[in-house]
Amino acid sequence: MPAIALAEVTKAWGSTVAVREVSFTVEPGTFVVLLGPSGCGKSTTLRMIAGLEDVSSGRITIDEADMTHAPPARRRVSMVFQSYALFPHLNVRENILFGLKVRKVARAEQETRLARVAKMVGLSDLLDRKPAQLSGGQRQRVAVARAVIAENPICLMDEPLSNLDAKLRHEMRVELRDLQQRLAMTVVYVTHDQTEAMSMADKVVLMREGRIEQSGTPEDLYDRPATTFTAGFIGTPPMNLVRLGPGAQGAAIAGTDGPAVVAEAPGGCLLGIRPEHIEISEHEGIPATIRSCDYLGADTIVAARCGAQELLVRAPGRVRLAPGRQIGLSWADTDVHIFDAADGARIADARPLSIAA
Repeated sequence: MPAIALAEVTKAWGSTVAVREVSFTVEPGTFVVLLGPSGCGKSTTLRMIAGLEDVSSGRITIDEADMTHAPPARRRVSMVFQSYALFPHLNVRENILFGLKVRKVARAEQETRLARVAKMVGLSDLLDRKPAQLSGGQRQRVAVARAVIAENPICLMDEPLSNLDAKLRHEMRVELRDLQQRLAMTVVYVTHDQTEAMSMADKVVLMREGRIEQSGTPEDLYDRPATTFTAGFIGTPPMNLVRLGPGAQGAAIAGTDGPAVVAEAPGGCLLGIRPEHIEISEHEGIPATIRSCDYLGADTIVAARCGAQELLVRAPGRVRLAPGRQIGLSWADTDVHIFDAADGARIADARPLSIAA
């Protein structure tokens, strides 16, 4: 049975609808990420699960019990906020134990749990420090420890790493995922950062304007995006989406003389190809003109003009190509995605063609 289930959940403030008929399930012991741009409704959805926002319509169940209108205390969930929400006048020990003291858990049990959790998150030597004496990563560990020590089966996290620098975010991603797996916690995690979603999630729920755009494993969203929105949101750099026009033996990239990239494509299509799936050759493939090369260390992002459109190529190592140079672009048919230009939906029966180097 699912640990959490949302059925057509809607949240509205007057005529403003923040979340519209959202439905998904969270299986026990899994890490589910609500992903999307700012304002898409992901944090509001999390707060409705926690009971911090009222549900306008729909149903939320936790362990098969209807919790749609239940107060937060009945839901047995822990929550980690973006702002850490630590008490500045309390030390690490007191911050972690605060919830247990409020619930009047026996002192011996408090100390037993504290020792176990502090060791787990690497805070055993910092229990007497105040939050002002801690780094950002250490403060985040305190917030996580306070949630874990409650021993609730479900933990909700609202962009907990957004205040950390890149190196700390990577370290905390690894630590959080490891902790979740060791404790078999059910986690619902909100972020706008696709890297966090792709590296941590068992399941990603991608939201857009209050609705679910697509849900599935990270591999599902990367390998088979259902819409152009998913295609453009997942991946760094995002997927190239280029217009197609009629060609001699099918559809070609608009503004070029071919070759054809899709056989018998219906009108009004977009071709999607990820930058890392394109290869550069001297003259073979689709003709293109170099616009720029941005060296990033491990790879180079090459911008090339193809007809009236621009494609990005992610090439390994350092690539030195002068602006204006003529090259060829090629890719395998298995890496091509075709979408309807009108509604952005994936066209399942399109027959893309390989472009040989």
